Amino acid sequence: MAATHSSPGTLRVTVWNEGRHEQLRGEVAARYPRGIHGAIAEGITEHLGESVLLRTATLDEPEHGLTETVLDETDVLTWWGHLAHREVSDEVVERVRRRVLAGMGLIVLHSAHWSKIFTRMMGTTCTLRWRAAGDRELVWTVAPSHPIAAGVPHPLVIEQQEMYGEFFDIPAPDELVFLSSFSGGEVFRSGCTFRRGKGRIFYFSPGDQDYPVYHHPDVRRVIANAVRWAAPAPEAAREKPKLIHSETGWFVAGGRA
Repeated sequence: MAATHSSPGTLRVTVWNEGRHEQLRGEVAARYPRGIHGAIAEGITEHLGESVLLRTATLDEPEHGLTETVLDETDVLTWWGHLAHREVSDEVVERVRRRVLAGMGLIVLHSAHWSKIFTRMMGTTCTLRWRAAGDRELVWTVAPSHPIAAGVPHPLVIEQQEMYGEFFDIPAPDELVFLSSFSGGEVFRSGCTFRRGKGRIFYFSPGDQDYPVYHHPDVRRVIANAVRWAAPAPEAAREKPKLIHSETGWFVAGGRA
């Protein structure tokens, strides 16, 4: 789905999904008839309305739908993947990485913890413990004043979900917003923020192809909040941090080089 021309102040969002489960399994296609990306996009639109200009992209599109032009026109990118992490082009991953360092927001969802882009941004394996057994998940807000937690119930209850548990091999988050507990007894750092270069990253674990989690109104609220939080300031320059040699006194008389 292509975006149309945006007006000043519009938040430009690209929702990316590998889109493989929907092709391979009829029950997933029935659960998410517009694809997982379609459900995520609907939730963002529900909460952000006309303030957001939204497009979707999938793995099988040319350049995975993430061309230089698309990323130039993206303020926040959401990412969902599971079966096909290895099929994602290293060239596209590097293209996304550069944009994040330059200020584009990145929202990493559920099994995208093992995506090339997230592991590259984290510098760790991003491995975890898991079980697909329809566990109840309670998502506890541990940073109630954080913008991503605005309007989210405490706890957020998901009746059936894949279990993700510790140890989760990620760097210490800049902020831990949500901590999940499961009916099997495990706990998991389920909502974490990171800053890389000029970009903001949020990882949020609830969401799975086997359960209708992306139709859950409060999960949708979290993702929409995260999109708004991760967006760069309108006046922010979109270039990655760089090494700068400066002579003594360079800042005198308003120098900014």
